[in-house]
Amino acid sequence: MLRYRGKKKVLDKVKELDAFPKVPEEYVDSTPVGGTFSVIAFLIILWLIYSEVSYYLDSNLVFKFMPDTDMDEKLQINIDITVAMPCSNIGADILDSTSQSVFGFGELQEEDTWFELTQEQKDAFDAVKYMNSYLREEYHSVWKLLWKKGHGSVRATVPARKNKPNRRPDACRLHGVLILNKVAGNFHITAGKSLHLPRGHIHLNMLFDDTPQNFSHRIHRLSFGSPANGIIYPLEGDEKITTEENMLFQYFVEVVPTDVDTTFESIKTFQYSVKELERPISHTKGSHGVPGIFLKYDMAALKVKVYQERENLLQFMLRLFSVIGGIYILIGFINTIVLTIRTQLTKKNKPDYTVYKKEPKLNLAQSNPLLIPQELSIPAGLLSK
Repeated sequence: MLRYRGKKKVLDKVKELDAFPKVPEEYVDSTPVGGTFSVIAFLIILWLIYSEVSYYLDSNLVFKFMPDTDMDEKLQINIDITVAMPCSNIGADILDSTSQSVFGFGELQEEDTWFELTQEQKDAFDAVKYMNSYLREEYHSVWKLLWKKGHGSVRATVPARKNKPNRRPDACRLHGVLILNKVAGNFHITAGKSLHLPRGHIHLNMLFDDTPQNFSHRIHRLSFGSPANGIIYPLEGDEKITTEENMLFQYFVEVVPTDVDTTFESIKTFQYSVKELERPISHTKGSHGVPGIFLKYDMAALKVKVYQERENLLQFMLRLFSVIGGIYILIGFINTIVLTIRTQLTKKNKPDYTVYKKEPKLNLAQSNPLLIPQELSIPAGLLSK
């Protein structure tokens, strides 16, 4: 057992212990060059710490395919479509492979409006249309930015109309959310209201055979599930304008379940791909069918899991400390070289101030007294003569 009998307290003695002995201050020579390199090293270290932490948080995205076994999950569809026909002339329904009644899925709101947009509305819709088109074309070059930063501006809604035209509404806006079964289905908008039957429904479109049917439409929103960063909905911002009557617009949609698990969000949603087809209906020309807008969707057998893959925290800390130590040693090495060169240049350019000692004057009296002439005494009489 050790016992300390000194006057100092034990805590003071512990403070004096240091595994890394330092150079006494009286032997340290501070120079402007060393201070400059210290500031540079400090700034570089701060920048490297910021870069390493940002890289650690902003790690790689991994996309993994796996079988979709969640059959009991519901499918949410978000719809906002404007059709160039009055609401009284059209009907919207959805029918899936289970033949369940549409009233079990929800109900879309019908709102009478005008198909022609105001300048403010047109600018907003064109912005969404342009941005979504650009993202679809340039997806492979901006996909990381989309998944990490998001693109919420693409889902901006068209502002409400401020000035109403002085005429009857000529269009119908259908919007709302439907909760569907996770099976294949068919959402359609066609002439006539629907009549629901025990095993499906029918549209009373025969009442509008003599009425011009204009199925020009704008898709403000058409998505599945909750919105998520990185997912592009191809049909949002789409616009179909036709001058022909009895047009059939078909959209074949493949819905892919997507599980997103990143630093800032963890949700289950859906993304989709689409193929389009449009043709006029003319029974006399052999082009049969029902005029309208048909969106046929089907579920993919595989789902996509999106998650972030980052390195171990211990590896990150070791790499960070090694970077800091390397910068510190490198800056110290450069500082030593610069100081050495500076010292050598200073010695070369310094003028020579060597002091030469003067030789002492010779004192003859001290060296040889015989060589010094003696004083002559002249008699005073001689001087008077």
